[in-house]
Amino acid sequence: MKITGSAISLNVADERASADFLKTHFAFDEAMAADGFVSLRRSDAGFNVVFLRLGLSTFKPMQLRGHRVDGLLLVFVVDDIDTEYARLAEQDLSFVTPIETEPWGERYFQVADPNGGQCAGPPRWSLMFIADQNTRATANDIATTPTKM
Repeated sequence: MKITGSAISLNVADERASADFLKTHFAFDEAMAADGFVSLRRSDAGFNVVFLRLGLSTFKPMQLRGHRVDGLLLVFVVDDIDTEYARLAEQDLSFVTPIETEPWGERYFQVADPNGGQCAGPPRWSLMFIADQNTRATANDIATTPTKM
């Protein structure tokens, strides 16, 4: 088998809002779209992100047609997490978690998409950004990095 492409498909209430969110804030491009369907790409992501409107009549298997994505993290590993966090903090986004450093050195933060942010309680899905391995925190960084916004 030779894999020539990859995608992740998410069922959301408003596919256009989620697509616009990734296009506006994360430089994704629209690869194709139709009623209830938007496929986005970014050359350095390695996969497409597809948003399908809940209840889309062409969705298969039919018994999952009305199920929305729940508890999913779409993870992007970035080379400068602090710069990315600062850039996004200047925009009107809903942060699920502020930038944090785990005890093992992984630095991350999470941002909710418009469909997740509109739900009561935790978001249905969110974007998680992780620092590239070459830029992860040292033991000294972990001891001195605050975890509050």
